[in-house]
Amino acid sequence: MAIFPLLAAGRAAHEALMLDTVRLVRPGQDVYDPATGATGQPDARVLYSGPARVKPIVAQDQGIEAGQRQVVLRRYQVALPWSAMPLAVDRVVAGDQVLVDVSPDPRLVGMTLWVTSVSESATATAWRLETEDRS
Repeated sequence: MAIFPLLAAGRAAHEALMLDTVRLVRPGQDVYDPATGATGQPDARVLYSGPARVKPIVAQDQGIEAGQRQVVLRRYQVALPWSAMPLAVDRVVAGDQVLVDVSPDPRLVGMTLWVTSVSESATATAWRLETEDRS
């Protein structure tokens, strides 16, 4: 079929735009360590680590009230290489997290994004995750 060379070219072009580096993480259970006084998630698992493209989905933020405080939800699309597969056998699900480790935009570095949905398609140029910043 003539579509496969086009898809390969589109996927290569999309990967060239992936200037961010992220980790896709399955959160674990919160565990309190009395020795350090910190809470961690020792059973959290990294499902993917590598290049990505993080970009806002909408220009307008959504403010909601959560626990008597105002929370701003910002939505982002995270594109991973189409060939990327999670390192674990689990499918990516809502509630998994994308941690932005490196970005040319310093405002994104250190951001934690929560996966809200996953788009999969045989004719896509990237694997897309819909996410939100819950800060």
